[in-house]
Amino acid sequence: MRSGPDGDEVRAYATEHLGAEDGVLIVDETGFLNKGQSSAGVQRQYTRTAGRIEKAQVGVFLALATSRGRALIDRRLYLPERSWSHGPERRTAAGIPETVQLATKPRLASEMIAAAWTPGSPPPG
Repeated sequence: MRSGPDGDEVRAYATEHLGAEDGVLIVDETGFLNKGQSSAGVQRQYTRTAGRIEKAQVGVFLALATSRGRALIDRRLYLPERSWSHGPERRTAAGIPETVQLATKPRLASEMIAAAWTPGSPPPG
């Protein structure tokens, strides 16, 4: 799921200001402790933030790092299949569109990396 500025706009801005010739892409997941019942993606799951299993949301993030600086250029919310693949009423209550498909963290990372590539150029890093 995405919110805020379009990922393409953020990537274009970061690339313009940081360059990409010597750039590398960095993928990381981060957990956000959250006790909410209807917040998208909340489930008891392991998160490095707590260092144990807790109720949390997990985001997968993509950053661009160059010799001129670094910036987050994309993000995706991980939706745990165990509790979010069934029960459309829970997805609707959390504001998750039907078009959003559940995906593993590696798949989310792969999708963001693919979107970060400029057509016709070699992949960063």
